[in-house]
Amino acid sequence: MDLNTLYHRTVERWADVVVAVRADQWGSPTPCSEWSVRDLVNHVTSEDLWTVALMEGRTIEEVGSSLDGDLLGDEPVARSIDAAKAAATSVAERLPRGGTVPLSFGDTDVSEYVWQLAADHLIHSWDLSAATGTDRRLDPTLVAGVAGWFADRESLYRDAGAVAPRAISHGGAQGDLLATFGRDSEWGPNHACAARFLRAFGAGDMDAARLEMTPDCVFEATGPAPDGVRHEGADAAHAVWTQMFAETTDPLFSTEEQFVAGDRAVVRWSYSWTDPEGAPGHIRGVDVLRFRDGLVCEKLSYVKG
Repeated sequence: MDLNTLYHRTVERWADVVVAVRADQWGSPTPCSEWSVRDLVNHVTSEDLWTVALMEGRTIEEVGSSLDGDLLGDEPVARSIDAAKAAATSVAERLPRGGTVPLSFGDTDVSEYVWQLAADHLIHSWDLSAATGTDRRLDPTLVAGVAGWFADRESLYRDAGAVAPRAISHGGAQGDLLATFGRDSEWGPNHACAARFLRAFGAGDMDAARLEMTPDCVFEATGPAPDGVRHEGADAAHAVWTQMFAETTDPLFSTEEQFVAGDRAVVRWSYSWTDPEGAPGHIRGVDVLRFRDGLVCEKLSYVKG
């Protein structure tokens, strides 16, 4: 398969998943832990609009900040599909002529740039499928093509921080490819619940966090030593957390790292605040979460030191 055809088919795959997004799914979490469905679609839409600009010969300085921020407006599907069509047209016209395009890290061969675009559309189409519950199966020909291209580039991309740490593959060519891009091919309801729960905690929204818990959820606090305090029931845990945030100045809960395996998750976090004298303080720790029926049923907290 020639490169333009492969790229075009990854864009078509992306577009097929975008048009299937339901109205109630735009705020849903995705395997890209920092992004909601809308954030993910906005990212690829921005990439497609950048593709058009660069293929037309514009420089990064000329584009400037015009493609920053929200590009989807009130018609996220239409905006995304229009950008995808324009990008596919611009690649089909420019790729045969060769040459380079100016990327942030320097002038890059057009064909190399198109490979990058193809990989991004293919992997992000899987991300969007996983987040919205549509068919996750990728075309084996596209998987093989992107995997062959990425094989010699994986370490370079990872060293530059362009891709997440390699995940454990659950088998098959598709699983192997997703793992190289830091994806867990078994991403599912528990991953989504963890993302929503941690997002709520990070925002200090304990009511939203409460919605991600089973009624009998158990929370074991970190203190007092040595065993902490066990709070049984979501209402009891909600009350403790609400009081903690209400009585703390400038509270901020940040997730440093997380992974989900089966019905368990491990989360490294930091919690910071400002003391009565105006000095900053913080602690770091780990939560061990357990899930039941796609909700948190246990949260065991441990603090360093």
